[in-house]
Amino acid sequence: MSETEAVKAGLEATFPQLAASVRIQRERRVWVDVPQESFPQVFEHLVKTMGFSTLCTITGLDVGADLEFIYHLAKDGGVMVNLKTRCPKGRSIRTVTPFFTGASIYERELEDLLGARVEGLPPGPRYPLPDEWPTDQHPLLKDWKPAGAPAAAAAPDAAAPAPQGETKT
Repeated sequence: MSETEAVKAGLEATFPQLAASVRIQRERRVWVDVPQESFPQVFEHLVKTMGFSTLCTITGLDVGADLEFIYHLAKDGGVMVNLKTRCPKGRSIRTVTPFFTGASIYERELEDLLGARVEGLPPGPRYPLPDEWPTDQHPLLKDWKPAGAPAAAAAPDAAAPAPQGETKT
């Protein structure tokens, strides 16, 4: 059994409810979809029991009514687990800084750019947006529009006649 298959089998044995959501994308790449309520236990298990000692990054996505978070964890030998969870917009996720203090920079990005609420994140400066940026403006949300921006102009109607003195091409 490869190390990748061992990671998959270990997760499925410890968390049988995740059996259908653990998949090997390719050698040394495991993806796991985890419900928000199970996330803390699965994350802690990967770090403390399975040896995933590096948090490579956290990816945040706007997926409509929810925000999706992918925690990219690696261990010696090059196996990577991508732990994916969702949270309704306006609800909070727990910080992972007790496991990885450097996670604070990624979690500040989630707060600034997506409006995520990260419970337990230690106080610190905003990142990456400047301090004077409006706190209710999150530029990576799909429905974000800059404050004071005019509504998008309607596309010109191709069937409308061209104004006098101009020709249509």
